[in-house]
Amino acid sequence: MDRSAVDAVWGQMQDRGVTFVFAQFVDMYARPSAKLVPVRAREDFDALVQDGAGFAGFAAGEIGQAPSDPDIAAIPDLSSYTPVPWQTNLARFACDVTVEGEEWPYCPRTILRRVMAGAREKGYEFKMGLELEYFLVHQDERGAIRIADEKDTLEKPCYDMAGLTRQYDFLTTVSGYCNDLGWGNYANDHEDANGQFEQNFTFDDALVSCDRAIFFRYMVHTLAEQNGMIATFMPKPFSELTGNGCHFHMSLWDGDTNLFLDESDPRGLGLSELAYAFIGGLKKHARAYSAFTAPTVNSYKRLKVGTTVSGATWAPVWITYGYNNRTQMLRIPGPGRVEDRTVDGSCNPYLAAAAVLAAGLDGIENGLEAGEPNSDNLYAIGYEELRARGLETLPANLLEATHELKYNDLLREAFGKGREEDYVDYFVDVKRGEWDRYHEQVTPWEIREYLTRF
Repeated sequence: MDRSAVDAVWGQMQDRGVTFVFAQFVDMYARPSAKLVPVRAREDFDALVQDGAGFAGFAAGEIGQAPSDPDIAAIPDLSSYTPVPWQTNLARFACDVTVEGEEWPYCPRTILRRVMAGAREKGYEFKMGLELEYFLVHQDERGAIRIADEKDTLEKPCYDMAGLTRQYDFLTTVSGYCNDLGWGNYANDHEDANGQFEQNFTFDDALVSCDRAIFFRYMVHTLAEQNGMIATFMPKPFSELTGNGCHFHMSLWDGDTNLFLDESDPRGLGLSELAYAFIGGLKKHARAYSAFTAPTVNSYKRLKVGTTVSGATWAPVWITYGYNNRTQMLRIPGPGRVEDRTVDGSCNPYLAAAAVLAAGLDGIENGLEAGEPNSDNLYAIGYEELRARGLETLPANLLEATHELKYNDLLREAFGKGREEDYVDYFVDVKRGEWDRYHEQVTPWEIREYLTRF
């Protein structure tokens, strides 16, 4: 235990009057689990830092435990100290899961830390920003959802000032809390769909960004509930509206040097050869890593070839890159960074970040070619023509994505072994169970389509 770090955090807690902390970790689905731990005395805090908070892991979700397993311990990462803005005596620590004193290989945060440590050994610090989109809705007694703001009905509501104004109190509260926490919220948008919003904060070390993403979702959910609404980050909650992305903006650094930046790039994108090799790795492994970046049945209703009921999907499925062009899977919004638009609001950010980092590092290690950037509007070109050009699409559904992941040796190695299985096999088994439960449901669409057809 680093006594100086403990002293520093304890001092911050004393200054704020913190008497309770959430010792919080996530399962495969990124659902935050926590214990509320009283820390009125220094010895309480020292015990938590040293020993962690104990949980029956099997009860806490998909984290690789059976009922017969020993308890897990959630060990706080002191650097993740997060005062809860609306409850001054409460703070949160993101925790790493251990079992009997050893790192638990099914802990998503631990997996990302391990992949980032491997990158660091090669001289690369992985930095990332996330764009978290969400809807604010109401739900009736039968479970149907509708947009919370009944006046938000424009055909093209993106950036609508009136829509922002009607949710001003909610949005500015979230923005203020983000800035109080030092995250650097710099924009708050009404997004492309009715009732949809995005609130951006500054990029950082990927682990820090993922910790913030977990707390941000918790914060938005909590504040929405306090205001009589439901917030959803579900990829595609409405058939007729665009879905929720969680676009990743990525770069590798050495200290203060952005290794992706090259102002003399002959292609004019401001990218280094290292960045192009990273892109080559993303393209090679995209079909497999989509199981992590688009990890639910619902994800693939957002990721769709061609147009959708909601018009442009803003979620490209062709495995391409190029320029500041939102029809490309990998967009280059500016010099020195790469945006992956496959990632959606249901992702576990730790697992998704570990997957894209591992894929990109493979591109660097093996000198993979990115190919030439694509400047076309891919929504305006037919499927057969794009296939004839040699382009591939992402998987069409979760089942197909799990098949791609299962046979991807690079990601299998990067995510490591559990106890008797590779983490990839555990993930695939859980996700195929999810697919089976979905596939067994008879939907209203099927009743309408087939009831009297035959």
